[in-house]
Amino acid sequence: MSADEITYLCRAAGVYFRNPVTPDQVVHAFAGIRQLYDDGARSAQNLTREYVLDLDGRPPNAPLLTVYGGKITTYRRLAENALKRLAPFYRMGPAWTRDVPLPGGDFSHDGIAALAARAHGLWPFLTEPQVNRLVRAYGTRLDRILGTARQPEDLGTSFGELTAAEVRYLMRHEFAETADDVLWRRSKLGLHLDAGAQERLARFMDNDDGRAAAE
Repeated sequence: MSADEITYLCRAAGVYFRNPVTPDQVVHAFAGIRQLYDDGARSAQNLTREYVLDLDGRPPNAPLLTVYGGKITTYRRLAENALKRLAPFYRMGPAWTRDVPLPGGDFSHDGIAALAARAHGLWPFLTEPQVNRLVRAYGTRLDRILGTARQPEDLGTSFGELTAAEVRYLMRHEFAETADDVLWRRSKLGLHLDAGAQERLARFMDNDDGRAAAE
């Protein structure tokens, strides 16, 4: 992020606080680029936020499908429409993702408390903050991480709020390859782990123990 962007966001957030939010208080910043389809609007802010699919190629030649725009809240609809455009080239089944919950999300919208209570019963050595974070992050997949653990030591090396068991799960099932993947892209625990813990995590993921766990 540029200094101007950080200052802008601090000022926007400062409207809601008694004391001002200033750039020197920022502990982490990142920026991403969102591609938008050029629909001829005069300014970027007026460009369409809808996605556009551009298909090149005709059977039997291999197709090239380019996706412009789109956002995470409509990614399933985008994916289904993308496959429809590719259907003439490949043998595909019917669309099926519309009503399928996200991994770990197969519980009712008000079921967090019940999942937390279950976790407390199965893994009583966890603190309440630990349970709340893990349940909200992994839902019903928490069993894959904690398994038959009966004490903190069963979860392996501790990296502050992270354990080796959680890191191995992220490497094996959520494609985490680096410490930054775990700390910033799969969670925001980088805000809480000190430099020493982050270095230990990086070494763990780079060495044979971490790599073997992901294979």
